[in-house]
Amino acid sequence: MYRTVATATTVGGLPTDSGEYVVSLDQVPRWSDTEYRSSLDYENEDPSFSNSYFADPLTSYSEITGNGMISRFPVEHEINSKIYLWRGNPWNLEVDAVVNATNESMDEAHSSLGLHAAAGPGLAEECATLGGCRTGMAKVTNAYDLPARRVIHTVGPKYAVKYHTAAENALSHCYRSCLELLIDNGLQSIAMGCIYTDSKNYPREPAAHVAIRTVRRFLEKQKDKIKAVVFCTTTAVDTEIYKRLLPLYFPRDKHEEEVAISKLPADVGDENGETIIDERKIRIKPLPKKAIPRPPQAPEDPPVSDVGLVRRNSSYLDSYLDPAFMSLIKDPDQRRKEQWEKTAQAQSSWNCARLLGFGDLGGPPLSVAEEYSLHSRYLSKATSINLSEIAEMKIVYRGGVDSEGRPVMVVVGAHFLLRCLDLERFILYVVKEFEPVIKKPYTIVYFHSAASLQLQSMFFTQLFT
Repeated sequence: MYRTVATATTVGGLPTDSGEYVVSLDQVPRWSDTEYRSSLDYENEDPSFSNSYFADPLTSYSEITGNGMISRFPVEHEINSKIYLWRGNPWNLEVDAVVNATNESMDEAHSSLGLHAAAGPGLAEECATLGGCRTGMAKVTNAYDLPARRVIHTVGPKYAVKYHTAAENALSHCYRSCLELLIDNGLQSIAMGCIYTDSKNYPREPAAHVAIRTVRRFLEKQKDKIKAVVFCTTTAVDTEIYKRLLPLYFPRDKHEEEVAISKLPADVGDENGETIIDERKIRIKPLPKKAIPRPPQAPEDPPVSDVGLVRRNSSYLDSYLDPAFMSLIKDPDQRRKEQWEKTAQAQSSWNCARLLGFGDLGGPPLSVAEEYSLHSRYLSKATSINLSEIAEMKIVYRGGVDSEGRPVMVVVGAHFLLRCLDLERFILYVVKEFEPVIKKPYTIVYFHSAASLQLQSMFFTQLFT
């Protein structure tokens, strides 16, 4: 079905006939070897592509000079050597894995156009056995008739301006999940198309920012395990966008690095490329200082004329007040909690606890018999259904034992994507996983971010010894 071509299709060149040729990785020019120095000056921008609703993230901030400022994406020649830009379909490349942007059902009709036709019927048959895929997650299958070894399927988010941050982080999680699966399966090279579709209304340029910066942050941590990442575009618009944005996150020299300082958006994400939300940051307060005991003294009654002054002067209470506690008055989490409580009162007709079968949390507590009956009902239901898709999300799992032999349950907050999760099925999974350990003492370890999909049982064994 495929034949090898003698010359590579250059970046931005005319696409060749899809499905009839194979291009090896050494035929694709590296990003660090191509010459597009003028792309930072927007000379080659396609005038037909304009988005009047979304401001250009490269020009919506003040044009400051790069002198005296530290680059957030400095020149890294080793990382740059792993980046490729290819104009064409990713499944024509002879790489270890290609990415398929699909929907939650992983059906052929909503997959990347032309992928299933090139791979053959075996791909659709295997996808039908996987039970779908959640938004922001990824699953791997064989590649069948493709020149690649594996196909990594991921589900991009639907875009709405109101939920811009959620969509941005879900898209970032798509790219990171694909790269994590690449490493978990012992693969080293991957070809990634644009993980967004017109039907999901995700604007092209903001999506390209998320894709490029997520890959850059991932390679900064895992560059020794990945040989090549190929960004694949199939339209002239996407090609021009990537040509303009790649120098911002993968500068090839000091000049591009300095220019990128003034061109990058103000928010380029955290260490994983996800959007930073200040109100969700974990704040750690210092422990209150221990009060120094003073020798007991006989109380002295102040004169009658001074009683009013003593009552009005509260400075003597300062030693009894915890500054960390007092500062919670202005804590954004407290403000958000108050907003939630007001919203819950306004929508009292919708009760999550009642929906999940726990009754009204504002009512009288459950008796021991009622608690046992409720637990037994959920445990019976959890053991009778397949919850494999929840297990694959690696939100809760066993992580070995600690130094005292107690089982360790691991909770990874970074994998808890509420917008992608069936909450009732997740509760059933938690009941099932905790059932073997709740009768004896156990340990819970919580990770908020920067967590891999790979289980870390040996790590926890060493951590608690």
